[in-house]
Amino acid sequence: MALQLSFAEASATGPRAENQDALRSVTPAPALAASKGYLFAIADGVSQCADGGLAARSTLQALALDYYATPETWSVAQALDRLLLAQNRWLQANGGGQPLLTTVSALVMRGRRFTLAHVGDCRVYRWHADSLQRISEDHVWEQPGMQHVLKRALGLDQHLVLDFLDGELRDGERFVLLSDGVWSTLGDTAIAAILRDQPDLHSAARTLINAAHLAGSQDNASALLVRVDHVGEANLGDALIHLQQWPLPPALKPGQAFEGWQVQGIAAQSQQSLLYRVTDGQGLPWLLKTLPSRSSADAQAGQALLSEEWFLKRVAGRHFPEVHACHQRQHLYYVMREYSGMTLAQRFQQSGPLPMAQWQDIAERLLRAVGLLHRRQIFHRDIKPENLLLADDGELRVLDFGLAYCPGLSEDTPSTLPGTPSFIAPEAFRGDPPSAQQDLYAVGITLYYLLTGHFPYGEIEAFQRPRFGVPVSASRYRPDLPEWLAQSLERGVAADPQQRFETAEEWLLELEQGERRSLSVRPRPLLEREPLKVWRTMALVALLGNVLLLVLLFHS
Repeated sequence: MALQLSFAEASATGPRAENQDALRSVTPAPALAASKGYLFAIADGVSQCADGGLAARSTLQALALDYYATPETWSVAQALDRLLLAQNRWLQANGGGQPLLTTVSALVMRGRRFTLAHVGDCRVYRWHADSLQRISEDHVWEQPGMQHVLKRALGLDQHLVLDFLDGELRDGERFVLLSDGVWSTLGDTAIAAILRDQPDLHSAARTLINAAHLAGSQDNASALLVRVDHVGEANLGDALIHLQQWPLPPALKPGQAFEGWQVQGIAAQSQQSLLYRVTDGQGLPWLLKTLPSRSSADAQAGQALLSEEWFLKRVAGRHFPEVHACHQRQHLYYVMREYSGMTLAQRFQQSGPLPMAQWQDIAERLLRAVGLLHRRQIFHRDIKPENLLLADDGELRVLDFGLAYCPGLSEDTPSTLPGTPSFIAPEAFRGDPPSAQQDLYAVGITLYYLLTGHFPYGEIEAFQRPRFGVPVSASRYRPDLPEWLAQSLERGVAADPQQRFETAEEWLLELEQGERRSLSVRPRPLLEREPLKVWRTMALVALLGNVLLLVLLFHS
């Protein structure tokens, strides 16, 4: 029998102007519950920071959305740790100069076990056989008068340290998650009395927060109670805890049936990956991506493949390939939708530089896609015409997330310089960590090439140590290019990341408003736009003047 749970929650603002507590309970579909478990979490935003409520709500929202998209080979603790590390960085980067701080306690129950991730001063208790046991630690200073000052919280320090606890579930026990507005006023004795007197979970949750405010709590009060009605089976959920890597699929042949898919043949293969064309039960086309047989013992390559799947799940939408859930798979692969169409590299090879109207439409759609990636804290790191599909359904889709990077989830020190040299930003050659500006540089190079057939700094070969000077203006190759668009491209491919657009949205806004503003923008002097032509012309005029002077002197 599967794990069976009951739960209830309650929260009240109390005398505060705003409720900065947050609660979240996630009960997924049975197949996902068996593999990933049930998620329950409480967060208490720190009121002295910029926006404690935002910090608490965004943290639980990120957990609820992203935990179930993490690779199934990750342990619960590994998934929670990486997601909360990423959220910690997000809070530090988005406070507008002010700290965004929150405490969080996240509890995952799966099969016969539970895992708790905790930081801050919310409390988590276990109630069983009339006994109350606290299983979390208060991360506050112990000095007199400092007991409410946090020494560890999400968003407080660059290096987040979480507490983890893993244990066996027991039939009939209750887990109690409380904000400090409840436990600091009631104390353990009163909490135990309420749990003893209120067997109904909803009544117990409401009584806990009402009792806290009646007892004088000046804080928000929140309670989340979870009862284990029946412990799950010991095989499926527990076995996944120890699962490190699925085996690679065997060599697949056309006409073969494999885990519900009908194999059509090999679509593409390289040293890093193997792509099969398959169809589902309705005959719809999909692509099954796995690793070549030589990578069977490469755990890092397998983890990278699952991370690629996770990234695509995280950014699901019209600009990216759809990923199949594949709940029942037994081998290392993932499946994404196949779309008919051609890449922009194929389009360029077939027809040359894009017409201006089509180019501008593609530029705007590409920036919308990249902006969505960056809002999900994902850097693609391999944007180029070969990875942009102009599908027959009219959509522009970003392909190939094999080099994608997410701070806090990916390795901080990539082993090799990723991408195609001509599209790699100058600072990446210097060893700077991945950033949104590097993706925007690749967007700029891509758009420049699609418009002109050239590269602003010349084509860069593998293993070359490039030097970046002043980019050649795209208007040299495209006289029909408006001056404001040429300036926009030059900013997009600037060698100094500080001179580029800060975000994809900023660049998109300039493209959308550029034609209207171009009438009021003073064009740059000709000497700045075409210095070589100006100096050559001046030299020619000087030479002609000298010749004319000699002629006049001779005749005089």
